[in-house]
Amino acid sequence: MTTAPRLGLLGCSDIAARRTLPALLRTPGLRLTAVAARDPGRAADYAARFGGVAAASYEELLTRPDVDAVYLSLPTLLHARWAERALTAGKHVLVEKPLAANGADARRLFALAGERGLVLLENFMFLHHGTHRRVTALLDSGALGPVRAVSAAFTIPPRPDDDLRYDPLLGGGALLDNGVYPLRAALRFLGGDVTVAGASLRHSRRFGVDLSGAVLLTGADGATAHLRFGMEHHYRSWYEIQGTLGTLSVEHVYTTAADHRPVIRLATGRDVEEIAVPAEDHFEAVLRFFATAVRDRGAVAPRLRLLDQESLRQAALLDETRARAVRVEV
Repeated sequence: MTTAPRLGLLGCSDIAARRTLPALLRTPGLRLTAVAARDPGRAADYAARFGGVAAASYEELLTRPDVDAVYLSLPTLLHARWAERALTAGKHVLVEKPLAANGADARRLFALAGERGLVLLENFMFLHHGTHRRVTALLDSGALGPVRAVSAAFTIPPRPDDDLRYDPLLGGGALLDNGVYPLRAALRFLGGDVTVAGASLRHSRRFGVDLSGAVLLTGADGATAHLRFGMEHHYRSWYEIQGTLGTLSVEHVYTTAADHRPVIRLATGRDVEEIAVPAEDHFEAVLRFFATAVRDRGAVAPRLRLLDQESLRQAALLDETRARAVRVEV
């Protein structure tokens, strides 16, 4: 494909309106051609604001010849179902995290994408931010020595009672909503050969979802990751990597504002260095990557292969976490 991919939006979510679609308007490699929502009025409003036409339904959007790829921004438990339908319809797919709530769904989806020669990308923006590129360069340079431990947390304050995060029928709960971020960071820094050594989930009787939790991962070489997540906390968006020679940490790392200049804090011996990273809109960054992958997969093949492998392992680790977790009812 040599022209800009034509994108269809499935699901008129708040995050799509606030961050993704405004970023799309600034991304020359993509253009929005169709919008579908359960509420036709909402679809028409989004189309008027961001471009394209309002489709009559999700199904109708997937049949449109002017849609090459789909951005899927639906509640979590609808991700796998509609990603499968989009791939079956021959559309490339960018899907909000998590791609799948379990390993079986993830394996099926990536197998289908491979059979059809389509891009399937899970939307973890932080992996495309300049902060992550700089951290990766520091690790590759040996600045920390071999990695021995990762600590990571993503926690948010309580939400209004009608928030979708509290709806078990739509895939609510802290593990799927924000626990996948520190899990994904640990996979990147320790590699996919990790297992769940232990986990804890604090489960709400009132809402029927987990409100918070923790996971301990162990790598093949004995390196560990201690991960915390929740939606009943003071806000925290952070990871720390500790090696034999040094430690680095970054705050505001998963949901970095477009105008925020992150700072990597690097400690080696008695020296502490603060490394400023330029501000960047990671919504634009992931959209550029997706557009490039759709047009010319070979140009980003190694990165795309790594992302696919991490998405598959992440979904399997969700299964392991639920199976191993001590569940506390509150």
